[in-house]
Amino acid sequence: MSRPPEPLRNLSRGPPAVLRPAGHAPRRALYRVPVRKPLDLPFDPIERAASIWERRFGDSRAMAAVTSIMRAQQILLAELDGLLRPHGLTFARYEALVLITFSRAGELPMRTIGQRLMVHPTSVTNIIDRLERQGLVTRRPNPEDGRGTLAGITPDGRVVTARATKDLMAAEFGLSEYRDGDLDEIFSLLRGLRVAAGDFDDQRLAGGGQAAPAAVQPGAGPEEPAGR
Repeated sequence: MSRPPEPLRNLSRGPPAVLRPAGHAPRRALYRVPVRKPLDLPFDPIERAASIWERRFGDSRAMAAVTSIMRAQQILLAELDGLLRPHGLTFARYEALVLITFSRAGELPMRTIGQRLMVHPTSVTNIIDRLERQGLVTRRPNPEDGRGTLAGITPDGRVVTARATKDLMAAEFGLSEYRDGDLDEIFSLLRGLRVAAGDFDDQRLAGGGQAAPAAVQPGAGPEEPAGR
């Protein structure tokens, strides 16, 4: 069994060991980190299940679409976590770091992080706890909220975030098989699901407005993305 990656302790050692072959290799060969484990099945199991579903229960399109999305999530999380492992990160921790770097002051209230990442407060606490142990973020009391806490990124955190982002961008976040138009279409299709779930007020955005924040938070600034 392989040993888990140790927390990043000495950034002076240089960039993480993500190996790139020389020359103009195909994009999928940029990384030697094992990020996908092919199943090599002789058939499409989701298509097969949809065919059986059709005979037994009726229309299988929704079932096949949902099952495909769930499988795609498994594939992408495995790939992204594999790319981030040399940096001592998971995708969840990477998202938190990027969100904090988007703020003008380099720090955000824990509550805001949970809202923008759309995760439970307990999950935010666990994420920030781990990042703090790695020396990538710090915490301090929120002066605007006696019961709140601000999470701020450290210089080491900025370095790790920049390196991780470079690798994810090079791998096109695991979606290099798709063209730009395909990516736009995927985003638009899934956006409808998020609107139906109440993630944001699409009618207000369509009218040229924007949902007002619940309160002005320390560390929030014009660079902070309104959608997260």
